[in-house]
Amino acid sequence: MAYKPIRKVVSALDAIYARQSVDKADSLSIQGQIDLCRQKTGSDHKVYQDKGYSGKNTNRPAFQQMMADVERGLIQKIIVYRLDRFSRSIADFGRLWEILRKHSVEFVSINETFDTSTPMGRAMLNIIMVFAQLERETTAERVRDNYYQRARLGSWPGGPAPYGFSIGKLPGPDGKPAPGLLPDEHASIVERIFQSYAREGVSLGSLARSLNGDGIPAPRRATWDNVALSRILHSPLYVMADEDVYLYYQGKGLIFANRLEEFDGLHGGMIVGKRDRSAGKYQDLKEQHFSLSTHYGLIPSGLWLQCQYKLDANRQLGNAGKGKHTWLSGLLKCGACGYSVKVNRDRDRYYLVCSGRSNLGLCTASIQTDLRALEASVEAELERLLAECPDVKEPPADARAHSEALAEIERKINRLISALAESSDLTMPYINRTIQKLESRRQALLEQQARQHAGPSPKRKHLKFGPLEFEQKKLVAAQFIQEIRLSGETAEVIWNI
Repeated sequence: MAYKPIRKVVSALDAIYARQSVDKADSLSIQGQIDLCRQKTGSDHKVYQDKGYSGKNTNRPAFQQMMADVERGLIQKIIVYRLDRFSRSIADFGRLWEILRKHSVEFVSINETFDTSTPMGRAMLNIIMVFAQLERETTAERVRDNYYQRARLGSWPGGPAPYGFSIGKLPGPDGKPAPGLLPDEHASIVERIFQSYAREGVSLGSLARSLNGDGIPAPRRATWDNVALSRILHSPLYVMADEDVYLYYQGKGLIFANRLEEFDGLHGGMIVGKRDRSAGKYQDLKEQHFSLSTHYGLIPSGLWLQCQYKLDANRQLGNAGKGKHTWLSGLLKCGACGYSVKVNRDRDRYYLVCSGRSNLGLCTASIQTDLRALEASVEAELERLLAECPDVKEPPADARAHSEALAEIERKINRLISALAESSDLTMPYINRTIQKLESRRQALLEQQARQHAGPSPKRKHLKFGPLEFEQKKLVAAQFIQEIRLSGETAEVIWNI
């Protein structure tokens, strides 16, 4: 005859906890605490006692054993003589109560007549939890303020060293040694990243593949990707900051902790300040603070700025129509965050993915738009528009590139002109010089455009969209469509007409 194994059922007990840091004539002894607590419990209880331990933290052996028994489901109620016997920190108590509540454990304090099984006890607990949250927020605010203050003074504010640096000691603003950044064995990799990305035709993706192919270690992750490279390339920690870097950030609306003449072309910089977590760290820089650091930069300003202009252009253009899965690539944007939408393929299925979500973790939007249905709808509208314009020029392949370059130059000039209104006598000559350089470049592009228009007139014909090749469809779509905003299952087409 087979017998089922008998499972022993363990009943949950009441726990009595007593603590005394030192023997004092005016304090209740541990045994006295236990005797009072026994009046609030039945015969099934277990005593946990810590003698000679402070209540400023939870590093107490009996206390830790009791909390472990709570998580094993062995305790139904904790009884203490006074609340501070359990914890003297409101923040700690708030955290511990969450554990007790998760395991349905009641809490009783005899001295404060505090019992979470009663309405009054729960009301008192709510008050304590409010103060616990206030204490946590105040502590966090104090830590942030100290962090920002150290950074604004040029010292390394804390946290892990950025890739290419280690943390050492450098003279602080007062001349005393303070935490600072020193180049480490990865500094040469940082130089390679900037030099490679500045080359024409090198993208973040191709650079990541090159580094991974050479077995170069990535910062705090298994392999290099666009996000890791973008963080390094955007960071002012690596630049040997000079007046041109000052002007670049002035155009982006930063607040400076240093005067222009302190930008000596030697030291790196830091950007600090509260920011919207839904925005990328180096994307919306208005009201952020720029401070020169005590450490020396690794990258000359010219090379660093060359990379910034390329990054800025890529951000403006998003996915510049290089996708192979749809002729709408480069036009698809997330309706929630504004970042480009990528098309991923899994066998015969296509998925639309917000790059702000997949690459940066900044967006929570989920896009369910049917790609092929969207293409069909947009194609029908393009056919209608082309039928209304029977005499259409075939768009030159480089026309869009010229227009984009001109638009970017105009934006930079406008930002610098705005900065002139708040500039000092020191900064004004540098701003004017930069505007003149941009204006010369703009004129050169306009002249190049004029020469193209003065050449043989492009062949004119009535275009039908359907028979066009894939790349031709991209060019035509780019002429008529500014962007397509995707939200859930819906799509909004923003036309250029």
